[in-house]
Amino acid sequence: MKIRVLCVGRKDPEWLSAGVAEYRRRLPPHLPIEQVTIPPSKHAARNAADQQKIIAEEGERILQQIDRSDWVVALDERGKMRSSRELAARLDDWSIAGHSVVFVVGGVNGLAPAVMDRSNEKMSLSTLTFPHHLVRLILVEALYRAWTINAGHPYHRD
Repeated sequence: MKIRVLCVGRKDPEWLSAGVAEYRRRLPPHLPIEQVTIPPSKHAARNAADQQKIIAEEGERILQQIDRSDWVVALDERGKMRSSRELAARLDDWSIAGHSVVFVVGGVNGLAPAVMDRSNEKMSLSTLTFPHHLVRLILVEALYRAWTINAGHPYHRD
């Protein structure tokens, strides 16, 4: 199974890249996680119309990175919240189905309706608001934890 994380944003700070790299290193070779950074729009949103144009532009760039066969999970505050065990079960489902899974993290203005329409499911990491850079680290850690649950490693709540 292949996992990609598409993120609209700028290059991660070094400390964050180190954290993401650490969790990626801990995962087995059969569960690689690739991170693709999609540059944000260079235009400034002066009004609601400009903001919608920026969202649409970023959405087009996101959709160019998604294959027809990919299972797409949009990270969205209105998405389904999952426990670590529930995410582990989803990870297992995706693996059994042979899906390549793409997680999409939008830019500061959110995800385009076209990206939301293309997504197979919507997931929320928390009701809290996090900087987009930090979401990348939280997601990779959550996927690592899900894998450890599926692999039978001791889980701190059992």
